[in-house]
Amino acid sequence: MKSSVVAVMKTRPSTVIHDYGQLMRLAGYQQVLTKDKETALKINISWQHYYPACSTTPWQLEGVITTLLEDGYSREKIYGCHNRTVVVDAHLGEVANKHKPVLEKYGLRNIHLYEGGEEWILFQPKARMLALDKIFPEGIRIPKRLVGSNIIHLPTMKTHVFTQMTGAMKNAFGGLLFDKRHWTHSVIHETLVDLLAIQKEIHPGIFAVMDGTFAGDGPGPRCMVPIVKNFILASSDMVAIDAIAAKMMGFDPLSIKFIRMAHERGLGCGDPREIEVVGEDIADVNFHFAANEDTFASRGQKMIYWGPLKPLEHLLLRTPLAPLSYIASRIYHDLYWYNFVGRPRVQKALQTEWGKLFTSY
Repeated sequence: MKSSVVAVMKTRPSTVIHDYGQLMRLAGYQQVLTKDKETALKINISWQHYYPACSTTPWQLEGVITTLLEDGYSREKIYGCHNRTVVVDAHLGEVANKHKPVLEKYGLRNIHLYEGGEEWILFQPKARMLALDKIFPEGIRIPKRLVGSNIIHLPTMKTHVFTQMTGAMKNAFGGLLFDKRHWTHSVIHETLVDLLAIQKEIHPGIFAVMDGTFAGDGPGPRCMVPIVKNFILASSDMVAIDAIAAKMMGFDPLSIKFIRMAHERGLGCGDPREIEVVGEDIADVNFHFAANEDTFASRGQKMIYWGPLKPLEHLLLRTPLAPLSYIASRIYHDLYWYNFVGRPRVQKALQTEWGKLFTSY
């Protein structure tokens, strides 16, 4: 009997909120998330601009919230949470991506984990770490608020320049590590496995709800081509949901290092043959996505992390010179790429039924 279950459904704008409820119940979320604990909704903001498939969708967030409330979870125990990165402004992102109005509509707390008196604590994992203890020898700092809290990850279905695809496991990268998390990019696969091991120690329940209404193909998590795919996924196994999403995108899940390593360490199931997919029959689904594309910026990053500039990694990213890298990224992505490449794609996407739904928020 297969122990890991991933629910997959096709959806459409007129039914998506209801469909998210059916999806979550199909995946057995109430068996994982107890009602006596707080539940964090880990919103994904990969860009402060709106770009389809890049960040948590407003209907994804609303669908999860309405399902929790309908099923008797206390409004007072549910909260949205955001992280900070050196190149993405979550305050701008929660407005541009319409997360903030959804949280306000349902009267939920909106927590930015790096401000407002939020405490970060040193955490000593019981599990053997693959990378984090070496990257942060002074100790691994995590948000105190998340310890003892259920968590629901809200990733989107997209490719990634560093990890081939990104989903539930990568979503913890944003919430659990403090703003020097980019130090781990050279060992990103090991880092994601470490973070899942830590999550299993601190969270009473872990669940993921993935939006693939728009899916992103290309050099993600930002500079992708957004494509309407109409899929939504949910699971309590972070490895399994990423494996099924990877398979649907056209990849061999076990060839993706972080999925394989997590599978081998018993943190979840990464082999699609051992995962029970309920809901939609996806046997013949293959998006034929490509994950071998790069942008000018990502080529430079890879040269620093794994290429000829590796000896300069510390100098460029961990000294007073580091802000120059952040500024370069902002200039490339925000000033050049979004305006000259991304904006026309956004306008095209807004003409779709999903784009019209986004506009309605």
